[in-house]
Amino acid sequence: MAAKAERAATGEDLTAPVPEKFHRQPYSFVRRGDRLTARRQKAWDAYAPTHVLDLPRSIGDTSVAEGAIFDQQALYGRTGAPLVVEIGSGLGEAIVHRAAQVPEANFLAVEVYTPGIADLLLKMAQAGVENVRVAQANAPELLDHLLEENSVDELWVFFPDPWHKARHHKRRLISPAFADKVARVLKPGAVWRLATDWEEYALVMREVLEAHPDFTNAHAGEGATEEDPTGGWAPRWDGRVITSFERKAGEAGRRAHDLTFIRV
Repeated sequence: MAAKAERAATGEDLTAPVPEKFHRQPYSFVRRGDRLTARRQKAWDAYAPTHVLDLPRSIGDTSVAEGAIFDQQALYGRTGAPLVVEIGSGLGEAIVHRAAQVPEANFLAVEVYTPGIADLLLKMAQAGVENVRVAQANAPELLDHLLEENSVDELWVFFPDPWHKARHHKRRLISPAFADKVARVLKPGAVWRLATDWEEYALVMREVLEAHPDFTNAHAGEGATEEDPTGGWAPRWDGRVITSFERKAGEAGRRAHDLTFIRV
């Protein structure tokens, strides 16, 4: 019904068939409202035209149509720079912090929520950061249709929605199919960093990626305990700042689990 409502809002013919793949693949997110405060609207109006990608759409305003082009020269004014992609950038705390530390790299923030993107744009402006661009897009479609094979040097997925109810597990972002998509765009030797404050989801992430033939755990066996003899947990990466979301998780008694995998 959500997809149908999106199509109706655009005036699209609802009698036209919807591609089968959109029925088979549930989104890993639910958009709960994109209304902007005056402060966020001002940031959006000032910076979105130059920093948010103008993507071709297929179905829905977060879709990415086949044939989309990611032209780093046009977007960043340079080619050959390392490309770092963050999927689910939230309010932009992590990516803006790291982009300021590493101005020689190009950063791509992937986020669906307009208020979060507006906050990210505001943080960029305040920090004087110019090496971040934003894609408002469903991540699996972006990996399939925008980014080229072997083009990404580093990819992050920090604190994705855990969809903790069993009936919602199919919505979780980290899965064998998603790992296939990530493997396609990462260069050999590239790094995939993950973090979650949901312990059961952390175990699933580790299981999925350790079973994938294209990835190896950079910290295999590390952090093993009597309760968890497998280990494989990464130390906290110093490039990952503690976000407001992580602070709230800590206050609720949940600790972050970090993982780092290398594309073989």
